[in-house]
Amino acid sequence: MSGRVNAASPLSRFFRHLSLQVVFVAAALVSGSVAVSAQNAQAFNLSRANAGTLGVISGGADGTYIRIAADLANVLDGEDLRVLPMIGRGSLQNLRDIMFLRGVDIGIVQMDAREQLKAENLQNDAVRRLRFITRLYNEEVHIIADREITDIRQLDGKKVNIDKAGSGTNLTSRLIFDKLGIKPDMTTFDQASSYAKLKSGEIQAAVYVAGRPVRAIAEFQTDGRFHLLSIPFEGEIAESYFPARLANADYPQLVDKDKPVETLAVGSLLAVFNWPENSDRYNRVKRFVDAFFSRFDEFLQPGRHPKWKEVNLAADVPGWERVKPAQDWLDRAAAASKPSPEGKSFESFMKSRGIDVSAEQREVLFREFLAWQNDRQRSARRVTRQD
Repeated sequence: MSGRVNAASPLSRFFRHLSLQVVFVAAALVSGSVAVSAQNAQAFNLSRANAGTLGVISGGADGTYIRIAADLANVLDGEDLRVLPMIGRGSLQNLRDIMFLRGVDIGIVQMDAREQLKAENLQNDAVRRLRFITRLYNEEVHIIADREITDIRQLDGKKVNIDKAGSGTNLTSRLIFDKLGIKPDMTTFDQASSYAKLKSGEIQAAVYVAGRPVRAIAEFQTDGRFHLLSIPFEGEIAESYFPARLANADYPQLVDKDKPVETLAVGSLLAVFNWPENSDRYNRVKRFVDAFFSRFDEFLQPGRHPKWKEVNLAADVPGWERVKPAQDWLDRAAAASKPSPEGKSFESFMKSRGIDVSAEQREVLFREFLAWQNDRQRSARRVTRQD
């Protein structure tokens, strides 16, 4: 009898069945472990990825807002904070989005935009739900017109594009024309379309409110046909806006070298939803504020938008309340900048002696002054104990 087991024997079939079971169990264990590990990794990554993420609503692809939002992301993005810039539809819509749209925490808006929510009965909601982080920069009013139009009052009755409804440009254009008593035939094409319609003659002028220089306006191929119009700073205009100037260096094709264009500007700010204190979203905003304020010098470096140089982090905004993390940071910075009693004594001594040294030497002398003062205090305490 052969020592081999017949392939068709019951014993052979048993061993083959047993082997298959072992393989299936092993495979199940391995796949289960991989699945559990994948789930744990996914949960960890999702949690970490979302913990410090904030959405910042800005403006159109050609405007200043989106470049400012991109700077925020480029400077502040890191392991604990991620800024997601979003293309928005203008200041008024940005305010609505901050109040009601999920995923939007912060937005760039014009200072006069919140007043326009009265018409929608949202003014009380806005005061309750909105705060500001910092005042940003002034946005200049640009009016591109045919060179045959030399005065803004000549736009009366002519087709003038003021951007889409809800945009800051639309809002400010209506207010300015109303205050000046000018009644153009206003159209609401998007900004990109307005350039083509200017060239075709469908409209005679286009208004754009944005921080100079605006790339799309600077790159607008005019063929010498168009220029930027001046806006008078007079009457009720002076109560709501600031005087500004557009130079040839800003827009070589639209402003003559020896004739800068006098215009108006409106302030902008970084608005934020008023999240409940110590909530998850509140803590994200706090993390953003601490990083933004602490690293603000990085926004002044070459390569960033020149408008950052106009920003004053501590400037107040009439009618707006600053969000608590921002006010707390400014209060701490102000307290830290106040000279200590020792510092005041040292400065008085240096001034009384007429000592004028470099900053480095002054720091060395101040440390020696503190050491000398500490020695005196220790000696006085020893004498007191002996007595």
